[in-house]
This record gives sequence, C-alpha cells and structure tokens, in this order.
Amino acid sequence: MQAVKWGEYTLGDLFEINPTKYYPLSNEKILTGGDVPLVSNQSTDNGVMGFSSLKPLNCGNTITCSDTTIGADTMFYQKNDFIGYSHVQHFIPKFKPFNKKIAEFIISSCRIATLSKYYDYGHKFNREKMNKTKIQLPINNKKIDFDFMESFIAELEAQHIVELEAQRTAKLEAYLSVTGLKDTQLSLQEKEALRDFDKLNWGEFNLEVLFGKSTRGKRLKSADRIPGKLPFVTAGEADEGISAFIGNQVHVFSKNTTTIDMFGSAKYRNYEYGGDDHVAVVHTEKLPMKAAIFVTTAIHKSSHNGQFDYGRNFYAKDADNLDIMLPINNGQPDYKKMELIISAVQKLVIKDVVLYTDKKIKAAKEVTVNDN
Repeated sequence: MQAVKWGEYTLGDLFEINPTKYYPLSNEKILTGGDVPLVSNQSTDNGVMGFSSLKPLNCGNTITCSDTTIGADTMFYQKNDFIGYSHVQHFIPKFKPFNKKIAEFIISSCRIATLSKYYDYGHKFNREKMNKTKIQLPINNKKIDFDFMESFIAELEAQHIVELEAQRTAKLEAYLSVTGLKDTQLSLQEKEALRDFDKLNWGEFNLEVLFGKSTRGKRLKSADRIPGKLPFVTAGEADEGISAFIGNQVHVFSKNTTTIDMFGSAKYRNYEYGGDDHVAVVHTEKLPMKAAIFVTTAIHKSSHNGQFDYGRNFYAKDADNLDIMLPINNGQPDYKKMELIISAVQKLVIKDVVLYTDKKIKAAKEVTVNDN
C-alpha cells in the first residue's frame, strides 16, 4: 500500500445535512410492500425498516444517519431513492464523484471520529454536531484522493468475499458430511418419483385422524424467560419463529413434529423445543423424517392461504379440523413416495448450493486478481 497523506474535513463542508422527508402516516400505512425503502433509526439492515409502494421523497446515492444515537453507527449509504423517517438526517454530497465505495470510506471515517469518548446518551450525534464533526480523508495534491478511496474499499471487499466464501464452503462441506448429504446423485427411484410426480394419485385426509389431536403451547412472557438452550417457538417467520433460547421448565415437544403458528404458517422441527400459546403442534413424530417434511408442506398449503390473521388466529382446534392432500397408494397415504420426492428435491437443492458456492468463490478470486 502506498504512503497515504491525510487531510481534515468537516462533514458540513462535504455535505448538505438536513432531515429526511417523510410521510406523516403510521408504519402500517407506509409499509405496503413494493420496492421503495423506508429508512428508519435502526442500526441494522442499512437502516431499512421495510418497503413501500408510496412515492420516494429523498434521492439515493446519498447517506443517512439517525440523530438519536451516540455516534455514526446508524450511518448508511442509500443507493436508491427512499422514504425518510423522523430523526433521520440526509447527507447530500457537495462534491463529485460520489458512489458506494466513497460513501463507505467516509462512513468508516465518521465512525472512527464519533467513538463514545466524544458522545454519550446525554450528548447525542445530532445535526448540529454532524455538521461540525471533523474526519480524516486521504489527499493527493491537497485535494481529496477519491481514486485511492475507491480502490482501497474495492480491495477490502474482494478480500472479504474470498475469505467469507472460503469459510462458507468449509462449513457447507462439514454440514454435508455430518448429515450424509455429500452424495447428490439421484437414485433410479428418486428420478422416477420426480418424473411421475404429475401422475400421482392424491387423497384428502384429516389431520386429527392421521396424527391425533394437536397440542397447543403455553404462554411464557418475554420478561419471564430464563436464558438457556431450548428453542422457544412463537408466531412469526423470522428465525423460523424461534424467539428465544430458554432454560425455563416448560413442556418440551418432540423433534420430527410440525408447528403451525397463529397465521397458519407451518414449519417442520427436527429438534426438541418449547412453544407459546400461539403455536399448535401436529404430532408427526412417528413418521420418517422426509415424509414428515412432505406432510408439513401439505399442511402449510392448506392452512396458510390468508384465512388466518390478527383478527382470526389459528389454534390447535383448527389443526384438528384441517384437511390436507397427500399422495396415496391403495387409498392410504403413500409415505414411501413422499420420502423419495423429498430426498430427490433435497439432493437437487444441495447440488445447486454447491455449484452456486463454487461459482461465487471463483468470481471473487477473479475480482481480486484483476484488482491487483
């Protein structure tokens, strides 16, 4: 790396800093889906709370930062036009060129300059302080060296990608070895199962008749949860509905079972877990694992069609009344066929993951070679 000369600049000299423009509406009315980011005060996911179909109010290729924090931890580059939020400031550059790499270099300098020794919860990083904040940037002939900033960030990114993908590959290899999934070649039976999928005979079955009465979890308030190792399942899609790992004495549900949350979303569980009162458990534990996974998909298809929401929750009694469609043989569920189908799909997915990982590593290495 060449010797670097540094110059000092205030953010107010580099950027026009003003509050972001936002809609005076509730989050529910803004987060309507779409592709327009809503940038909030959060310090994760680039500050993006969600997406909207409303018109963007702020230009992209800029930087945002919350003025309610003690430093620049909520400072992020925004590529696209976006909707703002109360207490989020908008940094519009006064200079050119400006792009993601230059923004990331400046953001890193800002985070260094706003360590906690300068700010605390009584002295927030507000707009006045933002304008006065001094940062160090590389210079060449007494001007900001944008070329150096871009090449420096590009090199870091390339190195990080290679290291990250190498780690992922090692983890993937270890996982495939432990789970016995290294062999991704389809057997003759698996090929036939996929080929004849459209020719399957299907039958309708009631869940209670197949697996007995479903079980409802028991409520456990967040404040009462003791940290531990048992997954505790609640309603929601994030982290497969696991909201915490607890050490409380609760009813432990068996692995190889299926949960259905209050919205009708079904998930297969191949581990022991606890569940709250918004979770119904279907007792598929006597089925072979891959057959249970197939049954879970059939349950999800039947229960997750928008008929359950905050106004009408899914409960264990709803599971007992639920009818699902399954492949049949002589009028009975064909669990052998279900196992073959899931096994084949699993192998195809794993094969695609391995190929995708190999391509990403190869591309990352090529980027590194070309940049050097």
